[in-house]
Amino acid sequence: MEQIERQNSFIEGRILAPLVKFALPVLLALFLQSMYGAVDLLVVGRFGTPADVSAVSTGSHIMMTLTNLVSSLAMGATILLGRQIGEGNGQKGGQTVGACVVLFALIGAAMTLLIVAGATGIARIMQAPAGAFDLTVAYVRICGAGTLVIIAYNLIGSVFRGIGDSATPLITVAIACACNIAGDLLLVAALHMGAAGAAIATVAAQAVSVAISLMLIRKKRLPFRLERAHIRFNREVVGQVVGLGLPIALQDLLVGVSFLVIQAIVNSLGVVPSAGVGVAEKVCGFIMLVPSSFSQAMAAFVAQNAGANRYDRAVKALRYGITVSFLIAIVMFYLAFFHGDLLAGLFSGDARVVAAAADYLKSYGIDCLLTPVFFCFIGFYNGIGMTRFVMLQGIVSAFCVRVPVSWLMSRRTPVSLFHIGLATPFSSSLQIVLCLLFMAYLRKKAVIPSLRDRSGPRR
Repeated sequence: MEQIERQNSFIEGRILAPLVKFALPVLLALFLQSMYGAVDLLVVGRFGTPADVSAVSTGSHIMMTLTNLVSSLAMGATILLGRQIGEGNGQKGGQTVGACVVLFALIGAAMTLLIVAGATGIARIMQAPAGAFDLTVAYVRICGAGTLVIIAYNLIGSVFRGIGDSATPLITVAIACACNIAGDLLLVAALHMGAAGAAIATVAAQAVSVAISLMLIRKKRLPFRLERAHIRFNREVVGQVVGLGLPIALQDLLVGVSFLVIQAIVNSLGVVPSAGVGVAEKVCGFIMLVPSSFSQAMAAFVAQNAGANRYDRAVKALRYGITVSFLIAIVMFYLAFFHGDLLAGLFSGDARVVAAAADYLKSYGIDCLLTPVFFCFIGFYNGIGMTRFVMLQGIVSAFCVRVPVSWLMSRRTPVSLFHIGLATPFSSSLQIVLCLLFMAYLRKKAVIPSLRDRSGPRR
């Protein structure tokens, strides 16, 4: 057991190599996870109608927002487990995981009822185009019925990232992705079930993944013992997990809502712009994978070092993460800005939809050069437990910049999806400024030891 803890420990030895080694499986897992909606959209785009594409675009955007809310709350478990391992108290992990099982089961039950019962209202709020309204409702309702499975799927990944294992979540995602592709080919391509078939395939794939993952976990040695007595509502542990994860969840929820507002604004322009932005968002999901993976890896790496009071290593990891992800971002910028039509063409055969998506992707190309910086900062601040700042900067940038700028651009004549999309890089610019100002504040107040004394031990 001690050997396992050393293998998953980030508090000793080199920094860049372990960080990249941990981030790579996270990147691959995020890639495969993005394949859910992407494969749905790809198959529906080839074998369905523009109305099906619009329904999957809007519906998957809604479900992605809700799923991100849960996975962000589960980040509290990732951070807490990382701290416990860094402090040498990994045996407390059983209590943490057990409490999380109960907490997220309750959340899942509540969300299932709300989504299934409120699917029509949600589609109406999103201003789903009339021609795709019923299809959108069906997609949301089917996915909502599988909320418990989706939550279990995300919780498993959060727990293993917390103990420094990013390989197991990759396996679970790979299983789910393979099942989803098979389901889409059967239900959408062969049986022509459209958006509803895509939703059924997604939920069924994650159910299979969770079942297989639980079997794998039972055979895997963990750096803590999980007993039946641990699976209870432990107030102290739940309070710690919620205290760390809730600000992140609220930030991601409200930021997600801001993107839903943009989707609703675009939906009001018609089916083609709606489908075009939906396709562009799927492409963006892949474009942003590298900074997203470094953000998650940064949180786990920094959490362990914060628990061990090794802030010097945490700060160096931040610099490495920004540098590596920015170099890759240059390539992403080139592809999105200059070849957006080729990328969009992978998900739709409709020339009008591809043109609309390519126009929107130009703005995201600019954002590619900004996200490596603030994503890594967000992972760093999450790792040291300053999740309230992460929440505040996300909310301010979303509702003081992203939403108003997108609305103002939609009022211009003629309407340009590129101009509407510029709201995102404008928002990212503000986030970078806020993150840098907060770091300057921490240096001045010497909140983090290594920022007060930068001559500490180096490894």
